[in-house]
Amino acid sequence: MGTHAATQHVACIMDGNGRWAQQRGLPRALGHKAAEKAIDAVIKTALEEEIPWLTLFAFSTENWSRPEEEISSIMDVCYQYLRNKVHEWHRAGVRFRSLGETSPKIPDGLRQEFQYAQQLTQDNDKMTLTVAFNHGGRSEIVRAARTLIEKQVPPEEVTEERFAEHLPSPDMPNVDLVIRTSGEHRLSNFALWRCAYAEFAFPEVLWPDFRAEHFRQALDLYAQRERRFGGVAGSIPHPRSLQPQPPAGLVASLPSLSNVLSLPGGIATRLGGHLLTGLYDTARYAKSQLDTRPTARL
Repeated sequence: MGTHAATQHVACIMDGNGRWAQQRGLPRALGHKAAEKAIDAVIKTALEEEIPWLTLFAFSTENWSRPEEEISSIMDVCYQYLRNKVHEWHRAGVRFRSLGETSPKIPDGLRQEFQYAQQLTQDNDKMTLTVAFNHGGRSEIVRAARTLIEKQVPPEEVTEERFAEHLPSPDMPNVDLVIRTSGEHRLSNFALWRCAYAEFAFPEVLWPDFRAEHFRQALDLYAQRERRFGGVAGSIPHPRSLQPQPPAGLVASLPSLSNVLSLPGGIATRLGGHLLTGLYDTARYAKSQLDTRPTARL
């Protein structure tokens, strides 16, 4: 049974495929192929954690500006992956949906796979997996506004609730947690309306290396947050928040263990020496403070 019941909707901006490939001297297309293992891990973990809604940002409306060869490889990887996985998801009770604009640029085969997956899984209710493909948050809002204008809805009757009813997948809840990999701190035009009060996690790991432990770390981070929605802090903090936390920004500024271990031997030796010197200085300072402290009288 899941331990993150309060998390209803998690979205992943799957970033870093191209850099993952380039770091290994591989074509960018192989980075997109390697991303499949991360997707498998996230879907499996979300099911285990009983998260009702999972959204994966796969391709934005701005991604059409990439080289044609890379776009073609993304389309092919998505087509093959969806074709291979849809029946597995169906057996697991996953309802599949796509979120984004229709476009003649999307290959017919991929469009047909999207439609088939949605029809096959439409009655499943264990988790809704949404793939945001050819998606743009701004254009989504503009289309909703145009629909209201076309229906001649009086301005005084346009409320947030009514506006949201004209967004794609109106039954989709607002996003609770956005996870963007590769250390980039941007929303990149993703689901702007639904992410109005989302919490964010920015793990440094590139998407092809993202696994269950990273996903659960982000869920734990979310559990420590206190969501006030513009109000005041509650009187009872979350149990996890009682633990002492490092200063804001300190953890993000530290190098990861994998980066430290990959340093050349000479640099690692000097780094170790500096760390030991810092520890000795700290110990000497603490001792001096204890030595100068007045002795308590009994």
